[in-house]
Amino acid sequence: MTVTVRLFAFYADRLGRSRIDLEVPDGSTVDDVVLRIAHLPGGEAIPASPLVALNAAYADRRAPVSHGDEVALIPPVAGG
Repeated sequence: MTVTVRLFAFYADRLGRSRIDLEVPDGSTVDDVVLRIAHLPGGEAIPASPLVALNAAYADRRAPVSHGDEVALIPPVAGG
């Protein structure tokens, strides 16, 4: 099945794109998606436990994904 991964700020810079269409096996979780992204060139920038959203809502990494879902990796934000 295909899920779309959205990358922002530092993550997008390191992986060289802001969107990745990723093929994952049925029964995959958000964590499986994150691990696949972390193994791509530049993926070492992804921390062990990044903040993630599934279909525009914050999600637990154990949440299952379905064909057509969107997983967003949200980088840390600093303010002043």
